[in-house]
Amino acid sequence: MSRRAAGAVRAGGRRGAVWTAALAVASVAFSTPALAHAGSLAGSLRSVPAPFWLVVVSGGGVVCVSFLLSAFVTDDETLDAFGRAGVRIGGLAGGVATAAAALRLLGVAALVLVVAFGLFGPPVGIANLGVLLVWVGWWAGFTMVTYLVGNAWPLVNPWRTLGAALRGRLGSDWGLSRPYPDRLGSWPSVAGLLGLVWLEVVSPLAADPRALAVVVVAYSLGTIGGAVVYGDAWFRRADPVARVFRLYGLLAPVRRGDDGGLSISVPGAGLARTRERLGADDVAFVVALLWVTTFDGLVVTVAWGRVLDAAAPVPAWLVNLVGIVAGFLVFLGGYRLAARVARGTADTYVTVGFVAGWFAPALVPIAAGYHLAHFLGYVVGLAPALVAVAASPLSPPANPSVLAAPAWFGGLQLAFVVLGHLLSVWVAHARAFDLFPGRLQPLRSEYPFVAVTVCYTMASLWVVAQPTVGGVAG
Repeated sequence: MSRRAAGAVRAGGRRGAVWTAALAVASVAFSTPALAHAGSLAGSLRSVPAPFWLVVVSGGGVVCVSFLLSAFVTDDETLDAFGRAGVRIGGLAGGVATAAAALRLLGVAALVLVVAFGLFGPPVGIANLGVLLVWVGWWAGFTMVTYLVGNAWPLVNPWRTLGAALRGRLGSDWGLSRPYPDRLGSWPSVAGLLGLVWLEVVSPLAADPRALAVVVVAYSLGTIGGAVVYGDAWFRRADPVARVFRLYGLLAPVRRGDDGGLSISVPGAGLARTRERLGADDVAFVVALLWVTTFDGLVVTVAWGRVLDAAAPVPAWLVNLVGIVAGFLVFLGGYRLAARVARGTADTYVTVGFVAGWFAPALVPIAAGYHLAHFLGYVVGLAPALVAVAASPLSPPANPSVLAAPAWFGGLQLAFVVLGHLLSVWVAHARAFDLFPGRLQPLRSEYPFVAVTVCYTMASLWVVAQPTVGGVAG
């Protein structure tokens, strides 16, 4: 994309960051505490104080103020600066090629370790290297690096490496190679993402290394099989993990070009300048990513526990299945409604589907902010355990050290959530001025999306502010 808001990021973003920090401080110092959690996809949960009313109301207010500030930034030069390709880092081609080979080997080795220690290692999750590598090292830590620094997953991805090797040997000789069926689109990745998160919620994958190893093996067989038959198209369209990292990589400041070189730009510039208009299936995947990060935090709250109790004797796995599907449909319906209203407020002949696809990348920072709020404390807390177990994986300490989050961490969590929404507003603002002419039409197109973003913000912060049930990492 062209036309971006670097000047707005410097001016309005600084003010928004100051206000967010002030809210975080106020949440700890001046309010009656509710409980906010540093939830994890599979790990220990801890509660930290945060003010409930300030969390929800002021979070939505900050997003509104951010939009008002961005409305003053409408000149092409400033908008272009935000989406500019960035500063190219020269002289690294050889080093990048060497690092790429090393990362491929590292990814395959990590997969072997996860399966081996899952099947034959210690039976306790927090003392098992495979469990800690998956949840702490990969899904929490590596994902953070992806959206905070850059996306190395195409190189690390062990299934892609193994699939490419097998496809080269078996694909043509055995006649297995096929073009990816266009009729499927990206819907398999939508179902896969919802299914993986649902499976994580209802099964003891963080506490039972054997169960984790079985799931990893099953996923490996399916993914490698898809790669052998369909090649890289499988990872572009059908594999939910690869698609998650690709979206997060567009948010990151460091990008790898087609020639292997690296460039550095403003965080979110990749989302703002991407020219592709996402189809309905791709929009659904972005919304699914946003929803599962929220659902993952929701299921560990006391409120959701009450829902499960009220639904008894309906089994919890079925309630969670209905919950994850219903919530996804609500989020998707809300976003589609915003796109329909935006078409009217912008007074344009562009179709609703095009508007929905054009603005969908702006949702990615929201998911990243919520992921960071969940997992930063998780990574910091369990990093000593990962180091201790990695140092002696065959005879790990019985009780690895786990760091507790300080009292002020709740405010930091809230700041991450709000900052993700603020960046989302800037990306949407930049994309609006790329799509619509003039100055008023782009702003009018943003009104419904800002309203939806405020609703997403308040819902996310409400989840963060809920008391959580106890949980353990193993």
